[in-house]
Amino acid sequence: MRAMVTPRFGGVELFEERDLERPQPGPGEVLVRVVVAGTNPVDTKLRADGSFAGLEPPVVLGSDVSGVIEEVGAGVQDLTAGDEVYYTPEIFGPGSNGGYAGYHLARAGIVAIKPPSLSHEEAAAVPLAGGTAYEVIVRRLKVRVGETVLIHGGAGGVGSFAVQISRSAGARVIATAGPDNQQTLKELGADVALDYTQTNVTDAALEETGGTGVDAVFDCVGGDTVVESIPATRPYGRLATILGAQGDLTPLYVNNQTLHGVLLMRERARLDEMSLMLQRGQMKPLVDEVLDLNRVGEAHERLESGHGRGKVVLKV
Repeated sequence: MRAMVTPRFGGVELFEERDLERPQPGPGEVLVRVVVAGTNPVDTKLRADGSFAGLEPPVVLGSDVSGVIEEVGAGVQDLTAGDEVYYTPEIFGPGSNGGYAGYHLARAGIVAIKPPSLSHEEAAAVPLAGGTAYEVIVRRLKVRVGETVLIHGGAGGVGSFAVQISRSAGARVIATAGPDNQQTLKELGADVALDYTQTNVTDAALEETGGTGVDAVFDCVGGDTVVESIPATRPYGRLATILGAQGDLTPLYVNNQTLHGVLLMRERARLDEMSLMLQRGQMKPLVDEVLDLNRVGEAHERLESGHGRGKVVLKV
């Protein structure tokens, strides 16, 4: 099978196209013919040095898959050959990742039926980024009707889903992005679009809330974003980050605020819940570019620029 292989950890120039043996599904597994693979920032971290995730080169990366089931292993009864599916593979340990290939072996419990309304290009952009946004907005922050949410990085892969999900929950959305993505924020449904290069986001959030602060904050940027967002959040408010927090968090407990650190766990149930929203048009993947699999290095270069809009996917 065709695959893009990382022979050793390092730069984007290391990807090699190889012909690998097609795997066979074991008990509880499905073999998926990959139609389109998604790309995510975590892929670039694993390519640079995936030892923290228990990876040993050579390795096939790729943490989003949309495709068609080719074979099912023993004991799999709720999926069958020919089903169109989408999912995000595990990223830790041997046998993880693997989306940048013609076929992928996955545990059946993390694989869901692809929403019929989505193309494979669209579906490949959803599982990891959309699932992370759903986990944060719906399950952790539990955003409710009438609340105000501040989303840092609202035009990116995860942030673009977070804006849409928050709007669907009935919240008022304040979102940040660079100058080139202000229109994108408005098209996604943000009530207030802030250019973080020109605006003090904390001051703007306080002004938009009459000085009380937002109810919830979602940090898709990292660094000191959480610490800088604490003054923009009301007492007893909630914050979440997917990239960790740097700096003094003392004001967090002084204000009785809650901080959620979120790492997505793989499961079918979340994808099934999201499928309903996708079918209803309440959330839609923002696919910015579709590249051939052998151009994965270009996709990684763009991911590492930190200024992307939506998602880049790879046609396998």
